[in-house]
Amino acid sequence: MSGKDYYQILGVSKAASPEEIKKAYRKLALKYHPDRNQGDKGAEAKFKDISEAYAVLSHPEKKKQYDMFGADGFHKRFTQEDIFRDFDFGSIFKEFGFGTGGRGPNIFSQIFGGPGQAHFRGGGPFDSTYGGFGGQPQGMRGQNLVYELSVTLEEAAKTTDKVISYQVGGRHEKVSVKVPAGISTGKKLRLSGKGQPGSYGGPSGDLYIQIKIIDHPLFKREGDDLILMREIKYSEALLGTEIEVPTIDKKTLRLKIPPGTQSNAKFRLKGHGMPHMNRGGRGDALVQVTIGIPKKLSKKQKALAEELAEAGL
Repeated sequence: MSGKDYYQILGVSKAASPEEIKKAYRKLALKYHPDRNQGDKGAEAKFKDISEAYAVLSHPEKKKQYDMFGADGFHKRFTQEDIFRDFDFGSIFKEFGFGTGGRGPNIFSQIFGGPGQAHFRGGGPFDSTYGGFGGQPQGMRGQNLVYELSVTLEEAAKTTDKVISYQVGGRHEKVSVKVPAGISTGKKLRLSGKGQPGSYGGPSGDLYIQIKIIDHPLFKREGDDLILMREIKYSEALLGTEIEVPTIDKKTLRLKIPPGTQSNAKFRLKGHGMPHMNRGGRGDALVQVTIGIPKKLSKKQKALAEELAEAGL
């Protein structure tokens, strides 16, 4: 499902109040209602879009998720079933004075797709969620939730327990999350049954923990390898030296720099990178060496540099 700008569809601003959103939907729904535009596929498509927009923007939690992730991000995370879940269109249409005309409740199945097309049980979202007009409500699974969890690189280098707090079903919940070693940005952890409660006895949805690794001041991650920049003096590059190198697990290693080392040369420290997630072993640490050139020279340094120049260096 491609991202849709629900605010643009309803013609309201992002700061619109619930009453303004409801008023905008009522006006457009009256205009594009299929009973007033029989046979007009364009009007049916418009009616579907404005109903979908209202189902999200009139629901505080869905609106919060939509505003947080944007149109494209929202539609990557939520299905059409999620969008229309827990939304009583029967009550909405009664409130707005809409009728179903001679075609009955099947009008909504025709617009939103029958079984297997829109991922709803039994028919369109108006039929399946509330058992149609006058039918018996069915138990529906609760909405999935997405929680973005920030993790430091050091925490991602080992299995870490985190406790998060989030709002679900109008109350605050705390849950412990085990973050596996080696996890990377964009990975999701699924906590079954920790999402929104189901309707009419249906099961709860799931909670997805989306990982974001915080940028590190020293290490740059490339896959499971870690890049570390280290500067050495010009004389050290010429003659060779030995430097201390920190690792992500707080060790200190000694690294030999051979004579004649060039700027941006990389030295591999095997097995000192990030753990491979869900399997054994680790990536490597790569120390990238740069040669520091002083901006100002003392008289002695200048004299030595001139001697080097005379010697062909």
